[in-house]
Amino acid sequence: MVGLSLGEKHFIQGGIAQDLRSDGRKRLTYRPIYVETGVIPQANGSARVRLGGTDVIASVKAELGRPSQLQPDKGKVAINVDCSSTAAPVFEGRGGEELSTELSFALQCCLLGGKSGSGAGINPSSLIVVEGKICWDLYIDGLVVSSDGNLLDALGAAIKAALSNTGIPRVQVASSASAGDDQPEVEISDEEFMQFDTSGIPVIVTLTKVGKHYIVDATAEEESQMSSAVSISINRKGHVCGLTKRGGAGLDPSIILDMISVARHVSDHQLMNKLDSEIAAAEATEEE
Repeated sequence: MVGLSLGEKHFIQGGIAQDLRSDGRKRLTYRPIYVETGVIPQANGSARVRLGGTDVIASVKAELGRPSQLQPDKGKVAINVDCSSTAAPVFEGRGGEELSTELSFALQCCLLGGKSGSGAGINPSSLIVVEGKICWDLYIDGLVVSSDGNLLDALGAAIKAALSNTGIPRVQVASSASAGDDQPEVEISDEEFMQFDTSGIPVIVTLTKVGKHYIVDATAEEESQMSSAVSISINRKGHVCGLTKRGGAGLDPSIILDMISVARHVSDHQLMNKLDSEIAAAEATEEE
């Protein structure tokens, strides 16, 4: 929890009411975003994202596994977040564990869709090698290195960048394998890799309500004054892939609909293109 004096609280709230935040931004303006890819050589893909004072890392590890009996035509994706105890004082002890669980669940809601897989930004069907028998399991890990608010948006951006950086080895069923094999032998290429298609992966836009207004990309000080926050994941087509809310205050459905409209505008005119250009620049730098 950020400790603020009464005067500091009034200053933050008053600035938001006048559309001039304490760092000079307007209510619907993000801080500069910086992306670095390939930061963990042992992973299939990785990226680091800095958003103001918030610094996060995401990595992707791909392993061959077996599809579940309920969804034999889909691979599996797991998302887990860890908060470094040095990222913020509140992360020490159980505080970090509780936030890690909350962030992991929120990312699953925003990126993986419902239990049926509907609305998923990551297509699990693309991970199948042999239907019902072999698939790729993706283990996506996020690490909060430093926290200055808006962790969910930053982690979502880092995961999108890490998946864009991910290369999955090309797999072929061995010629000696027969159609009746329950676990056919496969040949994994050391030279050919499939790039992960990230065109359908959404960005996450969190709208934080402070007083009568809501803002994007809230700092830790601004988050300490919030009544509620709604995180909306939106893909390039403007489709809502997931939504999650935190904070005790309730929201009228009409306000949520307005928030979705604002999130669409922000993702389309600000976040999506900026993130894509930063990812492209980071990958170009990595190849040099």
